[in-house]
Amino acid sequence: MSKLKAKAFALRQDVLDMIKHSGSGHIGGDFSVMDILVELYFQQMNVSPENRDDPNRDLFVLSKGHAVESYYAVLAAKGFFPVEEVVENFSVFGSPFIGHPNNKLPGIEMNSGSLGHGLPVCIGMALACRMDNRSNRIYTVMGDGELAEGSVWEAFMAGGHYHLANLCAVIDRNGLQISGTTEEVMAQENLAERIRAFHWNVINVADGNDIAELDAAFEAAKTVQDRPTCIIAHTVKGYAGGEIMEGKAAWHHKVPTDTEYEQISAELRRRKEAAENE
Repeated sequence: MSKLKAKAFALRQDVLDMIKHSGSGHIGGDFSVMDILVELYFQQMNVSPENRDDPNRDLFVLSKGHAVESYYAVLAAKGFFPVEEVVENFSVFGSPFIGHPNNKLPGIEMNSGSLGHGLPVCIGMALACRMDNRSNRIYTVMGDGELAEGSVWEAFMAGGHYHLANLCAVIDRNGLQISGTTEEVMAQENLAERIRAFHWNVINVADGNDIAELDAAFEAAKTVQDRPTCIIAHTVKGYAGGEIMEGKAAWHHKVPTDTEYEQISAELRRRKEAAENE
C-alpha cells in the first residue's frame, strides 16, 4: 500500500507538469481521483499493454473525462506510452493527447467527456461480457457533479434490473464542481440510499484518497454475485496539493503560477517521501 501511495503522489507531479506545460487542465479533479485510478490499474484490473486486445481483459471508462491528465499519467506509468510524450504534447494542436480521453490512444476504451455517458456505456459492456460468458469486470469512474445527468439514473436503474454483478461504478465524491459545491448546484443528499433503491450494492469509502480503504472496497465488491456495486469515494478536491489547492472549487480548472507550481511540487515530494518511509 505504501508503494501505491507513493506512486499516486509521483503521478500527480506528472499531471502538474502536463498542466503547467500546456497551460490547460482540470487539476482539482485530477488530484482527487488519482488514488482511485492507481488502485484500479495497479492493484485491481487485469489490463496491460500486453493484453490490451484480449477480449477477457477488464474494461474501464473514465466518465469524468475532464480528469484525463490523471488518466494519461496512470496509463503512461502502466507502460502504454512514454510519460515524456504526454507532458510535451498534452493539448498541443494535432496531438492525440487531447483534453478528454481519446480512444485512438492505446489503453483507452472509449472517448468520454460529455458527462453522463460512462455508466450507460458500461451497462452495455457488462451485458455483452456476461452474454459471452466472460469472467472480466467492467469499471467506470464518475464525478459527483455528473450525477445531475438523467442518463446516469437511467443506467443505475438498468444495472440493477439486469443484476450486473460484473460492473463496478465509482463516484469521485469531492463535493465540488466548476460552479461551486454539489449541494448548492444539485444536492446529493441520501446518495447511497438512492442508489440502493435501484438494487445496487453500495460501499461508502470515508477516505477516498486512502489506498488501503479503496483496496478493501474493491475487494468487497468482487464478492457480490447478484447485483452491481457502486463505490462512493469521499475524496478531497485538489488532494495533496497543499493548502492552496485542497477543497477549493477555484482549482477545478486552473493553471498554477510559477510560485504555486513550486509550492505544489514541494508538497507532493514531502508526501511521497513520507509514504515511502511508512
